[in-house]
Amino acid sequence: MIPSIHKRGTKTVGLIRYLYGPGTHEEHIDPHLVAAFDPLTPDPGRDPDVTFGQLQRLLDQPVNALPAGRRPKKHVWHLSVRASPEDPILSDEDWAAIARRMVAATGIAPEGDEAACRWAAVRHADDHIHIIATLVRDDGRRPRLHNEARRAQAECRRIEADYGLRRVAPGDGTAAKRPTSAERRKAERQGRERTAREELRETVRRAVAGATSEEEFFDRLAAAGLLIRKRFAPSGDLLGYKVALPDDRNGEKERVFYAGSALAPDLSLPRIRERWTLPAEAASADGSGREQPVLPDVTGPAFARRRASAATWQALLIIDQGDDGAAAAQIAAAGEVLDALAKTSAAHTRAELREAAFAFERASRSHVKAVRGHDRALRQAARDLVHSGPALGRGEDGATTAMLIDMAFFLAIAAANWHAKKEHAQQAAAAQQAAEHLRAAYQAAAAHPMANLRQRGQRLAPRVRQRHAALVQQVLPELAERIRAEAGWAALAATLDDVRKAGHDPAVLLADAARRRELDTADSISDVLVWRLRRSAHHATGHQRSEQLPPSALTPETGAT
Repeated sequence: MIPSIHKRGTKTVGLIRYLYGPGTHEEHIDPHLVAAFDPLTPDPGRDPDVTFGQLQRLLDQPVNALPAGRRPKKHVWHLSVRASPEDPILSDEDWAAIARRMVAATGIAPEGDEAACRWAAVRHADDHIHIIATLVRDDGRRPRLHNEARRAQAECRRIEADYGLRRVAPGDGTAAKRPTSAERRKAERQGRERTAREELRETVRRAVAGATSEEEFFDRLAAAGLLIRKRFAPSGDLLGYKVALPDDRNGEKERVFYAGSALAPDLSLPRIRERWTLPAEAASADGSGREQPVLPDVTGPAFARRRASAATWQALLIIDQGDDGAAAAQIAAAGEVLDALAKTSAAHTRAELREAAFAFERASRSHVKAVRGHDRALRQAARDLVHSGPALGRGEDGATTAMLIDMAFFLAIAAANWHAKKEHAQQAAAAQQAAEHLRAAYQAAAAHPMANLRQRGQRLAPRVRQRHAALVQQVLPELAERIRAEAGWAALAATLDDVRKAGHDPAVLLADAARRRELDTADSISDVLVWRLRRSAHHATGHQRSEQLPPSALTPETGAT
């Protein structure tokens, strides 16, 4: 259950007209009163003889009783309380009880206070109510509303428990605005998978992923088919923008535009510009103090994915070991990589990657300020992915896609752990949800490369397989028998052969792979070792060889390595 305290207003009758009116998109259905400060409060929604003015005068009476100089300029208080989409439809009696609890918790009308503020609760949709109150008590004093938003949130958590509703993680004010019930109904009528607000947010996030200038950003928006309105200052400086879907119109057949800030807090133009402005201390470093190398141009999807895997690995280290500002920047930029990966993914991974990016969007923001500049490598990786074009999902780019998705999975887990330590409940849950989608995408992406590895392993000469079996027995004597009995043993044998032919010492890399985390709990030790070995060999070759090793499958060993 989500409470939202809106900006205070000056005209009581204006808000009443909106609550009882048709809504901006004809979304208000059967507006009526469910509760009020006085049980005899007239209801313009159910009594045709009652006017909006009558209700307004009743609510405003304590305000108008004050001398003109003592009346607050903004005396209209407005709170909406919305249930989660999966919650059952509550009755008017339930919503009336919830309204009384909310005005008591926030200080508008404490329980038993006969001189409290006057208020009314209006319902015009199944899933929410609006509470309007005037901010002068019947005794002429002002209400005590300190921390009203926090108290409203706390009361909603208690209401969820009492009514058996979905338990919402405590918010921190950094979430994107949820689609309204009217927007969801409109999307259903139009046969859209998501609401216009959600589609626009996803499209704008993809457009900003890896972009390096306003011109490039707006060009991408236009190329995606969005309609754009720009807001300029008298000086000619660009102040902001709005976007709309070409076929999204309101009841007056006008196109519905959304400002970037209305899509998500980090999609306003000033916040987007922060990504392009590097602090002096971070302009040449990746957060570790090392100078960033000059990278060669991207030559194709496979190369872009290999380089993105390397950037993701470095981001993991910074999240685990860096300061909070650098870690927050890496997590925010990871969202750009996921957006770019979803945009350029092959058909068999596209749905899961899109869901992963959609979920991780919530994890990319918190009150920890991201120190921009430390995220250069990930933002460049996102740009590389976009400019390299879509992957075919087979051959080398299929294998490198699997490697990148696998690395992205571990990054999502690292982000979830980081947020959990900071007690960012919503962000941690979102990162974990993204990780589950990435797990599914990886399994689809890695199926073909792993099948090829198994076939190659089965074709190895008996003496070669025996040599690799002896190596495993030497390095991992306690696990060797189990490993050789697994279906993935052939893939591991092929990987050990590849490692040797690439000029590495298989014993050294195998021992290192086994040390990184215990293996007894893995469903398939072979699969875990294949992935670890191929990533180690990949790093050791400096990411420049054309015969890069394909990654292994992601196993149920969550967070392995």
